[in-house]
Amino acid sequence: MTTLAIRLHKDDNVAVARKSLRPGGSVLDDIVALNLIPAGHKVAIRGIAAGEPVMRYGQIIGFASRPITPGEHVHLPNMALDAFEKDYAYGRDAKPTEILARQATFQGIRRPDGRVATRNYVGIISSVNCSAHVAELVADVFKRNPFTGADPLTDLPDVDGVVALTHKTGCGMTGGEPLSILRRTLGGYARHANFSHVVVLGLGCEVNQIGGLIEEQRLAGRVRSMDIQKMGGTRRTVEAAVAFVRDVLVEANKVHRETVAASELVIGLQCGGSDGYSGISANPALGAASDLVVRNGGTVILSETPETYGAEHLLTRRAVSREVGEKLVALMDWWDAYFKREGAEMNDNRSPGNKAGGLTTIVEKSLGAMAKAGSTNLVNVVHYAEPVVGPGLIFMDTPGYDPVSATGQVAGGANLICFTTGRGSVFGCKPAPSIKLATNSSLYQRMAEDMDVNCGTILDGSETVEQCGARIFDLILRVASGERTKSEAFDFGAAEFAPWVLGATV
Repeated sequence: MTTLAIRLHKDDNVAVARKSLRPGGSVLDDIVALNLIPAGHKVAIRGIAAGEPVMRYGQIIGFASRPITPGEHVHLPNMALDAFEKDYAYGRDAKPTEILARQATFQGIRRPDGRVATRNYVGIISSVNCSAHVAELVADVFKRNPFTGADPLTDLPDVDGVVALTHKTGCGMTGGEPLSILRRTLGGYARHANFSHVVVLGLGCEVNQIGGLIEEQRLAGRVRSMDIQKMGGTRRTVEAAVAFVRDVLVEANKVHRETVAASELVIGLQCGGSDGYSGISANPALGAASDLVVRNGGTVILSETPETYGAEHLLTRRAVSREVGEKLVALMDWWDAYFKREGAEMNDNRSPGNKAGGLTTIVEKSLGAMAKAGSTNLVNVVHYAEPVVGPGLIFMDTPGYDPVSATGQVAGGANLICFTTGRGSVFGCKPAPSIKLATNSSLYQRMAEDMDVNCGTILDGSETVEQCGARIFDLILRVASGERTKSEAFDFGAAEFAPWVLGATV
């Protein structure tokens, strides 16, 4: 019999409501709800004294700010987060990863340099916001209408599209780290296997000079570049860029898909618009799929550093070395200092949607988010948009804001994104396809045109985490082979390009 609330660990003193529980209704065993417990929210399953830890996943997620009675709703009015000691135990839980003797395969696009693409786009990248509109004018010539079906590329079936990636920076910025991060991001996209050809458009007088970008990122011979001022203005630049794209589209269409090993997969793991079910259904299921990717010799990227806060000790224990674990702790120290400088706190649960979904503290969200990474070793920690070299689980430093985080992952080489959501995030990340995983059946049914996978089957009891993970892995292989995701049907993925902006705007 399926219970009305889910207790995740024997040490937990709270359970999570499968559906809204009315006062007086049964919760678990002989406990009854004392007040309304919204779906996905926590309910006390034993008395919790003031100052006592609140436990979920067998881990501390906060402390009772006043005495809590069994059957009582546990959330913002009676729970808060205070500092607590964490045992990093570097490498204690690391163990050899069993690589499957017979690897899964998918139909990928092998580039001349040996890398494998999951999509085949032509890219138009702006060096600065001042060239953004011109880049979009070029891409609009080749744009497919997702509602009417009109497609200027209908005679080029092996080209997935022409995409303009624009942003709000590139000038009025300081040099050093802010410029380096932007160039690293743009360089990662310009080199991405899912682009057959790339043209970079600049204005001509910006801080992020195209010449400097090409030299620093070693893009000579990889990209075509144009400055609006040197080209003679908007019209001439658009005409020249459109002519370039028309020329390369024929060559881009000559690719073909071939059978490649799943070891060529580089999966960016994302969660956004989370709820109280994220750490029970979609994230653990994605974790099971992540383990399958790694066991097949592939690579997965966990990110969103501020949303790993409070749970980082679980990753350091899986680090392959103390050095790797200390890299992660150093990132936490950097973010702590960054937040203090900005007058904020790392332990603040910043999203109203997270709170409405039942997540009280950032540690509670972090513990649930961690589940996406499965159970394999942490093999390396890299900075934002740095190239990712697998195989295995890699941690990339990024903000928690999903577009910025996913942009860093794709710049690092992710050729596919898996994105879990409990509130209903809609998202794409060109040139990488984005698979959306719903945490609950209600969301999946309500937003069926946007969600690719229903992980609510785990809550319903009709599927185990492992079974759902296997289903996700199968979809990953199909999408990597060319099957369209729901976000691709709506042509998501260009507007969501969002490099991390650091430093002063001057």
